[in-house]
Amino acid sequence: MPESVLRQEVRQERRTRGTHKCLEYLRPGDTLVAAALDRLGRSLRNLITIVAGLRKRGIGFRSLHEALDTTTPGGRLVFHVFAALAEFIRELIVDGTHEGLAAARARGQRLGRPPAMNPEQIRQARAMLTLPDESVSSIARMLGVSRSTIYKYVPEIGTGRSQLGAGKA
Repeated sequence: MPESVLRQEVRQERRTRGTHKCLEYLRPGDTLVAAALDRLGRSLRNLITIVAGLRKRGIGFRSLHEALDTTTPGGRLVFHVFAALAEFIRELIVDGTHEGLAAARARGQRLGRPPAMNPEQIRQARAMLTLPDESVSSIARMLGVSRSTIYKYVPEIGTGRSQLGAGKA
């Protein structure tokens, strides 16, 4: 009996669509084989829902990396133990991350991406924008930032360049 094999190249933006097509294709008696548990579900809840749905439809599930086979009672037990441990570890990581962020804030550290423009660059951009020969594109190139960054840090450009020089009287 010829077997039909679906291979899903996993790319994050296409994972859900490809997984959905694969799950629709499966028939009772088939076994879905995944390279690893994290390749099938986005979260523990999602993974358990998918595997439970497969079982209701009479479809087995095997994970090569974890050597799991949910077609046996022992395999289902191991699957749920692994899933519970994965959720536990994920929650520990999230808690540790939150504690680290809180400690950094308490020390007064600035978190997140650094600003694209410093106050001196913002002042230079405002000064150059009052000159009629300077375009936003040329100023952005000179300062090493994008045009959208100039518009973000100098919001008064949106109201018209004539407003820039008028406020300095």
